[in-house]
Amino acid sequence: MKGFRNVVFMSMALGMLFYSVPQLEFREGWSLEMIFSIVWIGMALLVVAAHLHHILGVDEEKRKELNRINRMKKWQMEQTLQGRRKMLYFRK
Repeated sequence: MKGFRNVVFMSMALGMLFYSVPQLEFREGWSLEMIFSIVWIGMALLVVAAHLHHILGVDEEKRKELNRINRMKKWQMEQTLQGRRKMLYFRK
């Protein structure tokens, strides 16, 4: 369901971009309108790129590796705590 939501939002951003680009001003040199147009297009492309990045699952391997590391840290912490409990038990 998450992938579908990202596809919908990316499609909306692309539609908004295709609708607005012909109406933006690029003719008058470095005016406020041109600066706004460039920044607006950049932000829209950033939104599209973020959704595309998530749809393609580029960081899925990184997420799996982080999950593996976190599981190992939890296991090590459990082993450390169990070792301390045993030491406290034998001291009594």
